[in-house]
Amino acid sequence: QVQLAESGGGLVQAGGSLRLSCAASDHTFSRNTMGWFRQAPGKEREFVALVTWTGGSTYYADSAKGRFTIARDNAKNTVSLHMNSLKPEDTAVYYCAASKEPLTVTTSPTNYDPWGQGTQVTVSS
Repeated sequence: QVQLAESGGGLVQAGGSLRLSCAASDHTFSRNTMGWFRQAPGKEREFVALVTWTGGSTYYADSAKGRFTIARDNAKNTVSLHMNSLKPEDTAVYYCAASKEPLTVTTSPTNYDPWGQGTQVTVSS
């Protein structure tokens, strides 16, 4: 079974930056949209950003626009999320996921599978 694995989380002060990475175990998702989601304690998992299968199009939640950048490298089977100007409200477990269907664009978590195990991002004030 293809797996996704996130890395790069950690503790950072408000205003700082982090780079998250997601590695897929093979080339299976080269035709799938890849997304980043996050889940804070007591809250539902929410969409953060997505990148389409060629990497040519990206889409961001309003909370991420202007601060986060998503990119993918299909040759390396990786997806990254660069996060700048981090705020305490960005604190959450961040997950990467692949769309269930190839060649589709969706922001709903229910349309993504599989998921990585998540990486914790904590932003201190």
